[in-house]
Amino acid sequence: MLDWKWVRDNREIIITALKNRNTEFDLDELFSLDDQRRSLQQEADLLKQKRNEESKKIGFLKKEGKDTEDLMKNVQNIAEQIKIIDDKLKATEEEWKEKQLWIPNIPHETVPIGQDESCNRVVRSWGKPREFDFEPRPHWDIGEGLDILDFERGSKIAASRFTVLKGLGARLERAIMNFMLDLHTQQHGYQEIFPPFLVNQKSMTGTGNLPKFADELYKCQDDLYLIPTAEVPVTNYHADEILPDEILPLYYTSYTACFRREAGSYGKDVRGLIRQHQFNKVELVKFVAPETSYDELEKLLANAEEVLKVLQLPYRVVALCSGDLGFSSAKTYDIEVWIPSQKTYREISSCSNFEDFQARRANIRYRNKAGKIGFVHTLNGSGLAIGRTAVAILENYQQENGTVVIPEALRPYMQGLELITPQYRVI
Repeated sequence: MLDWKWVRDNREIIITALKNRNTEFDLDELFSLDDQRRSLQQEADLLKQKRNEESKKIGFLKKEGKDTEDLMKNVQNIAEQIKIIDDKLKATEEEWKEKQLWIPNIPHETVPIGQDESCNRVVRSWGKPREFDFEPRPHWDIGEGLDILDFERGSKIAASRFTVLKGLGARLERAIMNFMLDLHTQQHGYQEIFPPFLVNQKSMTGTGNLPKFADELYKCQDDLYLIPTAEVPVTNYHADEILPDEILPLYYTSYTACFRREAGSYGKDVRGLIRQHQFNKVELVKFVAPETSYDELEKLLANAEEVLKVLQLPYRVVALCSGDLGFSSAKTYDIEVWIPSQKTYREISSCSNFEDFQARRANIRYRNKAGKIGFVHTLNGSGLAIGRTAVAILENYQQENGTVVIPEALRPYMQGLELITPQYRVI
């Protein structure tokens, strides 16, 4: 959510930002609602002032023993007018506040201007894609050949885009998770959080998932939602709090399962693990003072990149343009890992600075050294998506005979195994 006073004073900036984001939004309607709200508030205040003045007159007249019946009727009439206006004001304010939740964040000045992902800018690349002396196979063929991925039974149990990992596939998933958490907690200074996988509507609204992305979410009973990422519960961990300046910055890392409907993505990545309705991820979340947030974004990005460097997986960093920027983000870097079978890079992490956009929605503030209270800046990034990391390992470390070499950094988490070979098959 944006600071409304700033929005009123910078209307042209908002219009330009919406255009650069390729976002349609009726800003005139929002300003009209604000004008109505302010007018109704002024009318209500004047009537309340008049009611108070008339009430005082009644008191004086009663002391003098004079008739107050007409004045009392007038006060009652004013009270009824106030109630009508207050009801209108409440309804107008609710609509005004709800519509504000649909305004996206303002892109940072360093974000490339462009309408879609074709305008994203490659910042850097790391590692050289492996040259195979055979045609690399896609990870779904590798996984089924090793009997570690079961797509058919996943669909039988749940629906399409759900997968069963078994044997060394399940162990690999767990190894990647533990490796990432150990790296971020032991070397990068993050505190581990294990949050609920269900959150309420307020939490979803705080991070910007609601109301805009309701169709992407799995809603359960009791006004609870399955989380699309650990960003939601971990960011809301400090909702409605005032944090002391001396404890900032706060770094948290969290493993969770993630649940997304992937509405609008049908026909894309229909095979394999790239686009699942349920997947695992390690998330990085920061709460920082505003003046440090862009330095902290670069550090967060480096922390996520380190996972791929240690695993020796080629990748590149891409700065998203204004038209490809996420709704809540002021600036985002995507990390894309090399996928040999597709001969291209695919997203494995998004690292974003939301500035005070989420903090305003979730009411996360801090008190600086001078005692002044303001909103923190929040940041997060995948550190990394576990399933997509497994995809990259299976494809980049595959051998011609169908086996897969386990990256050296993961071997301690795989009980010393160096190779994934076919397991016994369950009939």
